[in-house]
Amino acid sequence: MSNKRYPEEFKREAVRQITDRGYSVADVASRLGVTTHSLYAWVKKYGPAAEQHRVEADDQAEIRRLQKELKRVTEERDIPKKSRGVLREPIRVKYAFIQSHRHQLPVRHLCSLLNVHPSGFYAWRRQPQSTRRCEDKRLSGLIKQFWLESGAVYGYRKIHRDLHEIGECCGPNRVHRLMKDAGIRAQVGYRKPRHKAGKAHDVTPNVLQRQFNPAAPNERWATDITHIRTHEGWLYLAVVIDLFSRRVIGWSMQSRITSDLVLDALLMSVWRRKPVSKVLVHSDQGSQYTSYDWSAFLRANGLEGSMSRRGNCHDNAVAESFFQLLKRERVKRKIYPTRQDARADIFDYIEMFYNVRRRHGSNSLLSPVDYEQHHEKQLESV
Repeated sequence: MSNKRYPEEFKREAVRQITDRGYSVADVASRLGVTTHSLYAWVKKYGPAAEQHRVEADDQAEIRRLQKELKRVTEERDIPKKSRGVLREPIRVKYAFIQSHRHQLPVRHLCSLLNVHPSGFYAWRRQPQSTRRCEDKRLSGLIKQFWLESGAVYGYRKIHRDLHEIGECCGPNRVHRLMKDAGIRAQVGYRKPRHKAGKAHDVTPNVLQRQFNPAAPNERWATDITHIRTHEGWLYLAVVIDLFSRRVIGWSMQSRITSDLVLDALLMSVWRRKPVSKVLVHSDQGSQYTSYDWSAFLRANGLEGSMSRRGNCHDNAVAESFFQLLKRERVKRKIYPTRQDARADIFDYIEMFYNVRRRHGSNSLLSPVDYEQHHEKQLESV
């Protein structure tokens, strides 16, 4: 007879007759009408040894469950320590963290803790950089190239204009972001407190009156002097700037600050520009500009003088601004052993970079030479 028709309770009670009350297996089998083979099988399954084995099995299962839970809790405790600073980062940073720790912890567990989907991680592994990221990387290379060509002084606006000229289609905000990510920034200077008060010159008034934006070239020029430090001593630089385009049209460098210094710069300006009408030449009240030779040169060449108020640099702001750019972008970043080294470097800045390459904010981000050429084309088209 098959033992399958006996209920569990019947089997357990039959086993207790043997284990608890002391009956033999044969006696219980004959009384209950079952085979001894079946009774032995029931004793093995429901007897005390089986119960003890079941308890031990349950205990082992509980231990395994607790060990698994302990491992999970430990991972959850340790992963935030390893991923400190990653939880708020972009998704690609989280994917990179999972990639570097996937041999230590399960991928799905890491994805769950970092709140990303496993399918996204595996898609990222097939193509770690998106199309946008690859384009940003290419643009970053161009940005660094233009920044280095500018002498490491350009900001994002001028670099954006350079990119636009070679046909790159991107916004200035994107250029700013890529420069910030690459650690590239414009060369910025410093400001010193200036005195705004001053007294006008008795002979030469301030005719310019801070009108720094003439309508055409060769209407108003500005001139000034600065000094450059070298190991041999000071090198003095005088420049003449056309206020229309901010182009340096005349310059002179000497070891002494005399009237010849400023006259040579003005002579170069007259020779290069050959003005056909009277030009207003504005300067400060330095002794070189108040000398008789300076006044005589102005009269002989049909030029009109104008002078700032004493001690007021704002009346000659364009020349002061040029000197600030020169020192910020070139001089303060170099050490000149000799005056000749300084002359060569300043010549390179003025004639090879500033006039022909450097974009100027007042020229619609064109260089002085390009701005004048653009003005000439407009006149020809009229």
